[in-house]
Amino acid sequence: MTMPSIAATAPEMKANPIKVELIRNGVMAVTEEMKINLMRTAYNMIIYEALDFTVGLYTADGDTVSIGLGLPSFIRGMSETVKAKIAHFGMANIKPGDILVTNDAFVTGSHLNHITLTKPIFDGNQIVAFACCMAHWIDIGGAKGEVTTDIFGEGLQVPIIKLREDGRMNEGFLDFIRMNVRTADRALGDLRAQISAVETGERGMVELFERFGSGTVLDAIEQIMDHSDRVSREKARLIPDGVYEAESFMDGDGVTSEVIPIRVKVIIEQGQWTIDLSGVSPQVKGFYNSAGATGIACAQVAYKCLTSPEVYPVNDGTFRGLNVICPEGTVVSARRPAAMRWWMTIPMTVVDTIIRAVAPAAPELASAAHHADLCVTHLMGHRSDNKAFFVGVIGPAGGGWGATSKGDGNCVTVCSNDGDTHNSPSEQIETNYPVLVERYALRQDSGGAGKYRGGLGADLIVRALGPMEVSTAIERTICAPWGILEGKSGAANRVSLFQNGEWVPLPDGKSSNVLLQAGDKFRVETGGGGGYGNPADRSSKSVAADVAQGYVSAEAATKLYNFSVEPK
Repeated sequence: MTMPSIAATAPEMKANPIKVELIRNGVMAVTEEMKINLMRTAYNMIIYEALDFTVGLYTADGDTVSIGLGLPSFIRGMSETVKAKIAHFGMANIKPGDILVTNDAFVTGSHLNHITLTKPIFDGNQIVAFACCMAHWIDIGGAKGEVTTDIFGEGLQVPIIKLREDGRMNEGFLDFIRMNVRTADRALGDLRAQISAVETGERGMVELFERFGSGTVLDAIEQIMDHSDRVSREKARLIPDGVYEAESFMDGDGVTSEVIPIRVKVIIEQGQWTIDLSGVSPQVKGFYNSAGATGIACAQVAYKCLTSPEVYPVNDGTFRGLNVICPEGTVVSARRPAAMRWWMTIPMTVVDTIIRAVAPAAPELASAAHHADLCVTHLMGHRSDNKAFFVGVIGPAGGGWGATSKGDGNCVTVCSNDGDTHNSPSEQIETNYPVLVERYALRQDSGGAGKYRGGLGADLIVRALGPMEVSTAIERTICAPWGILEGKSGAANRVSLFQNGEWVPLPDGKSSNVLLQAGDKFRVETGGGGGYGNPADRSSKSVAADVAQGYVSAEAATKLYNFSVEPK
């Protein structure tokens, strides 16, 4: 089917400043509506409650126009996926009514759970834009919880195919899903929700084209990108030219006991940035790898945080002043068939380390490190009432963020990879799974000391009400969130299990398919953010408030801030 030309409704091509602003808000409104419709129609709590998804609009070349405020680390993966689909089919073979699908981890940069749909948007016979939606399926088949060592054990790999062609659904693909995932009804429900999201994006963009004319809208989009470029470059030029380096490390890959080194270099020459990730660890055996789109995203997320965090919509114009060196074969640019199930953890620490590198040269822009992990727990088992199989996720629990030159870090906030993702409300957890949330509170003394204190982590205790298997892949239990400019480190993440009447901490936060009986518990204590500046410079009023609110104990106040607490 050929859509009627919508450009003819408004022949003006050049967008004046008023129209640019209207269209700027328009594309953000479209992505917001895509996001809301996906939330309202999804079947799994990880989408409708935790918001583990991303939606976006793209040019006919696959460049980002507006990405919904979802997962920051997908800022590159979505665009690369759209471009890969264009290259696979060719523009001439993408028709109105088509929806393209893949979850190829080495295209998206992430794990197989991320099913990504793309719908072309036409003006007459010409593709003028794309709508795209990535959402996390809770079950994609594959191994249940153990650490995988290649992509083949992680579930279904969907190549780039047409989910819908000329409006007709690919029923064979739907049958393929039904036969290979454990919760097919929920998976197909989430697929329908994603279809609604990309159709919402198409409808919203068509309405903008009808109102302003496609030529005017496309010109406005280019002006919006030019503005993002100018703002980013202006801020980037404030940081002195030089070579800035930093390093950190991860606990390990769940297979060997060796830590994973993270080394980064930032080169600034006349305001042009090059972020070199050549020193990041080679890909590992365990499932903590991600592919090249994510390596580029690490650099882009850090660059945007430092140069233009408040400029919206997020688009590819922002990154014209950034070069990224990310050779193939690292933990953020892994080669096939590397395991990728837990793709998201290492990139967060890479972003924090990039910011750490430039902190001495730009202290007013930088922040201390944050807890940098989803800190989620996977559950699976059979319900005692109807024997139905359940699989679910508790989390992200949220943790402490690093302090900045402007103030204390945020408490119990979801990690940077997941951006606008929410934590799991206790009521929803108890409704969906046979567990009882006994505690979900701030973790006292977890924020790093400083002139500005790091945010506090969470203390979550969950009791099993029946037999179930629990798996955790929690990182950064050794490398605590560091402070900057004399600020102190926050507490590291920590995981413990309560079995046979006693608490036993996991040495590295990792467990695979541990069987819990009714009454057993697991505890996740998320890390706090690092501090900013010398603790001696923190005002006594702020320390007193911390103690009064229970954020800092009297003992810690005395030790860290030399602050005496009068006995009651």
